[in-house]
Amino acid sequence: MLVCTIGDLLLDVVIRLEGPVAFDTDTYGRTYTGAGGQAANVAAWTAELGGEARFIGKRARDPAGLLVAAELRRRGVDVVGPEVERGTGTVVSVATPDGGRTMLSDRGVAADLAPGELESAWLVDCDWLHVPGYSLARPPLREAAIAAARRARLVSVDASSTAVIEALGPQAYVEAIGLLRPSVVFANEDEIGLLPTLSAPTLVVKRGARGCVVRRDGETAEHAAVPAQPLDSTGAGDAFAAGFLLGGPELALGAAARCVGSLGAMP
Repeated sequence: MLVCTIGDLLLDVVIRLEGPVAFDTDTYGRTYTGAGGQAANVAAWTAELGGEARFIGKRARDPAGLLVAAELRRRGVDVVGPEVERGTGTVVSVATPDGGRTMLSDRGVAADLAPGELESAWLVDCDWLHVPGYSLARPPLREAAIAAARRARLVSVDASSTAVIEALGPQAYVEAIGLLRPSVVFANEDEIGLLPTLSAPTLVVKRGARGCVVRRDGETAEHAAVPAQPLDSTGAGDAFAAGFLLGGPELALGAAARCVGSLGAMP
């Protein structure tokens, strides 16, 4: 199965704090630096879990951009899309000892992908096109994602972020998702709370340590989480999405448990 993703390939800087932030002085912790971005994470986990993966996105040829593209390729992902000279984005993810995380994001050139820059060859053999909600946050990437979805066989969407939903507006967000005609939509409980009118043939509600709920064809099924010792929740939803597309809830929950037990969003 080939899963294509469209969106961000960024430099991830993850900082896991040993304790509360001590303002105006030193706070100690562990750090991780590598490739990130929700679309890139889903692609990397797809390859890790045995599928084929292709990342579609606008990238820069600056040192950070070359580093993250090379890392994604080393993980078995086909990386395609237009390149510019500079402008790789960065996400600083601050992970707290309880497994929570806060992200500080600069998306760089990733959101500048335009519909006219898409090539049909990138999508013709895809079984799934996965669209993070971040790719719907602003033009021209939003229009590129919609154009890509019209060429795809099956589409999945992740709601991604309450901040993105609130910035765009819940109704506009639901309408944008509707234009993609997704077969599967992923959202956590906070996101679904902001999107009461959201619907899809399969709606998957991620509940963290309480597993997930799958609503399909008028039926609802609850699935328990796989036990894990949380270290960093960054990317757990992306691992979950990759697993679900490849093998359903069981593979999804196992991948999410693996992800939260390690530092960083990628396998």
